[in-house]
Amino acid sequence: MKIEDNNVVSFNYEVKDAKTGEVVDSNMGQAPLSFITGKQQIIPGLENQMKGMEAGENADILVPAAEAYGEYNPEAVQTMPREQFAGIELQEGMTLYGQSEDGQTVQVTVKAFDENEVTIDFNHPLAGKDLLFTVSVAEVREPTVNESLSGQVEQPGHDSCGCGTGGCH
Repeated sequence: MKIEDNNVVSFNYEVKDAKTGEVVDSNMGQAPLSFITGKQQIIPGLENQMKGMEAGENADILVPAAEAYGEYNPEAVQTMPREQFAGIELQEGMTLYGQSEDGQTVQVTVKAFDENEVTIDFNHPLAGKDLLFTVSVAEVREPTVNESLSGQVEQPGHDSCGCGTGGCH
């Protein structure tokens, strides 16, 4: 079965910064990552280029920054008062999580700090980077009824009540 919209796809991957060759993430040697196509669960450039592949196929896929985590936005760097980070032992390059005005979880990277100010970057750490994925498709299948309704892949051995926690009563 070839990958198309509304399929459950399980795959292993290694992703590198296409410019430097540095490995930035991998699940090789681990359980495959599973997602439902057409549900925006993985970066769009990777999903689009995987369409048409079948279980057992391997490929190297170059995903430009614009189709991965977006272009780097210099306006997403902000300097804030140090007191907003009270109680946090800051280090350059560390990742912090907070809440946006609309209640969403946001990830920021500490770029610099001194005794008065902290400069943080709201860009994804891979923003502005072209990515090279080495993928190995493990499985392509139709979703179950529950997966179609919930939009989430059922994990083997978990209660499939649809709440997504596996611990429903």
